[in-house]
Formats: sequence, C-alpha cells, structure tokens
Amino acid sequence: MSMKNLSTLCYLKRDGNYLMLHRTKKENDVNKDKWIGVGGHFEEGESPEECVLREVKEETGYTLTSYQYRGLVTFVSGDGVTEYMSLFTADGFEGEPCACDEGELEWVPAKSIQALNIWEGDKIFFRLLDENVPFFSLKLVYDGCSHLIHAALNGQMLKLE
Repeated sequence: MSMKNLSTLCYLKRDGNYLMLHRTKKENDVNKDKWIGVGGHFEEGESPEECVLREVKEETGYTLTSYQYRGLVTFVSGDGVTEYMSLFTADGFEGEPCACDEGELEWVPAKSIQALNIWEGDKIFFRLLDENVPFFSLKLVYDGCSHLIHAALNGQMLKLE
C-alpha cells in the first residue's frame, strides 16, 4: 500500500462551529466545490497523529493542542481508488490562521453542515461525530460518479436513504 492511500481528515470545533474547507483552487480535484475538513496524505513513517498535526498546521496555521482520533473511514471511490482515512476532531488549537492554498476556510455552524455541498458519506460520519459514537470503522463505497452506493458501520451494512 502506498502513502497516497493513507490520509487524515480533521474537523476543528469551536463554539458550535466546524472549520470547513471549501475546495475551489486545485485543478482536477476529486473534491472540487465540496466542503470538507482539513487534512491530507501521510508522509513516509508518519503515524496518523503526526500526519494530522502536520496537515492542520500547513493548511490552517493552527497547532492542535487537544484532539481525538474518532474513526477509520475506508473510502472506495468506484474508479479504482481506495483510501484509508483517519478521522479526527479537535477542540483545542493555538496560533494564527493562515490562508489555505486549496480553497477557503470558513467556520460553519454544526447545524448547517448537512446543507453544504458535502460527500454523501460525510453526512453519515457527521452524524456519528454528533452522537459521540465511540471509535468506529466506516466503509463508504461510491459508484465513480460521487453517488454513495454502500455504507457499513463496524462491519454492519447501513441502510441508505
């Protein structure tokens, strides 16, 4: 498995808001125009924690001081890519925010997240995060055209709406 199949995703939380990245700046971006958390791919030898700390610092300017490893998301794109994403939330950070070269960072009220242009599967893990579900494994299978066709939580099939 290569490092490009391993990634982290972090949602910083403050006062009932999540820091969201509106992906607008990268060419040929699978996340184009989507709203996602911050994170990225592992570098050789990194642990999930080391990766998330580095990526959050690079993309936001913040240094995390309090964060939690919430789950592992197996993301099957449907066009030949499988990614294993370590999902974190953070409620403590310090430093000065910086501009992100991948899009615009914006604090969004937690209750407004579902209305954004987010991946279908992200709606599932936001629900799990909001319900404070203990560490989970979530498998999300897409059809290659951004449509979620299968989801399983801790090995159990989820009913899709």
